[in-house]
Amino acid sequence: MSSIYDYKSSYSLVRRYVLFCFKLFYGEYIVTGRENIPKEGPIIYAANHLNALMDPLAVISVVPIKQPIVYLARADMFKKKAVIKILRFCKILPAFRMRDGIGNLEKNHGIFEQCLDVLEHNKALGIMPEGNQGPYRRLRPLVKGIFRIAFTAQEKYGTQPCIKIVPIGIDMEDLEKFGKHLIINIGKPMEVSDYMTEYNENPVHATNHIRNNLRDELISLTLNLATEKHYDCFETAVEVANTDVVKQLKTPDTTLSRFSARQKIANRLIKMEKRKAKTAEKLDAICSEYKANLVKLNLHSWVFDKKPFNYLRLVATSLLLTVTFPVFIVGFSLNMLPFFLPDVIRKIMKLNLPGGLSSFRFGLGMLTFPVFYILQGILIYKKIQGYLWYLIIIIPAQYFLGKLTFQWYRNYKKLLARFRYHKLKKQKSPILEKTQFLHEQITRLVQAL
Repeated sequence: MSSIYDYKSSYSLVRRYVLFCFKLFYGEYIVTGRENIPKEGPIIYAANHLNALMDPLAVISVVPIKQPIVYLARADMFKKKAVIKILRFCKILPAFRMRDGIGNLEKNHGIFEQCLDVLEHNKALGIMPEGNQGPYRRLRPLVKGIFRIAFTAQEKYGTQPCIKIVPIGIDMEDLEKFGKHLIINIGKPMEVSDYMTEYNENPVHATNHIRNNLRDELISLTLNLATEKHYDCFETAVEVANTDVVKQLKTPDTTLSRFSARQKIANRLIKMEKRKAKTAEKLDAICSEYKANLVKLNLHSWVFDKKPFNYLRLVATSLLLTVTFPVFIVGFSLNMLPFFLPDVIRKIMKLNLPGGLSSFRFGLGMLTFPVFYILQGILIYKKIQGYLWYLIIIIPAQYFLGKLTFQWYRNYKKLLARFRYHKLKKQKSPILEKTQFLHEQITRLVQAL
């Protein structure tokens, strides 16, 4: 039986296709710190865990194409033989937890040995050190399993550099929707050998030391809204103050700049919660009222950040959307079935997918979109009775029409929001004026921190 870390041509083909689709799933795919990925040697990739399948795919997407990563996943996925074969092909091993039954915990010894075997053959492991996923943008406590594997593998080499842990921070604009941004920040490798002298003297202290350092690294690479009591408030304040803090920092208004600004806002809010409890309570109340008003107005925070109302720009946008409406109709017709199919199946099967909705949409769409495009392409080709090369153009053209359709719809929704905002402002809506005031209050409070 071949080893799980063997790099086969079949795996290579599937991986290339999956990663191709993965990058298309996001509207903006951004990677920083690629130079921090070691060119060789045993590596453990450690990333924060927000979103089921999409997180490990994010990590796999940034490593060298011929570097397979063996991942650990929750054991309850490994129940049916067919599923086990697929997961092994994807280089995924089970990790048993208490909830899987005390009797099953002994199976972790065999998994542990396989992980060591991967590292001993200079291959890579992927481990989510938080132990599970969560929809909140805050780093949860790191479990000890990753460090036990790292130290045991490093013992063979003593204080000579060998095993490396590479921290990776993942930030997703939206955990469920297609077409949003994805940021992958790769940190500098941590040499496990640097902790071996301490480990030989006191394993517990060494484990806590490396765990704290890895946690600090991951925090610097992610958006960490480290609060239990005021999480919704922090999330709202970060969104509201984002544009103003970008201007305050005098940086270009890019996705990365906005991410950096959100990190700075989060750090200010965390300090505020610890040092100014009354200010935190005040901000919480303001944010709660602000969010409730947005729901009543059917508006989003970005409408308050835009430049002054410009009739000419709105008219130009309206004309452009009107002229391109036929393109929207064609693109929507060709893409609506595969696009909505995952949600239809989920509702029919009554699937509850907390933290895994985008993974389900992506996984199913990766299969259904090509099938629909090919079938529809053949039907169109037969209808027009053209040359064979028409078919080669028609199939990918459906995807590009789908992208245009999606962008058209987003622009249309924004246009409606702008008109609605202007109409309410012209009517001097009390609730809009109050919401505008609350927006300014939140921004001022954040800037004053």
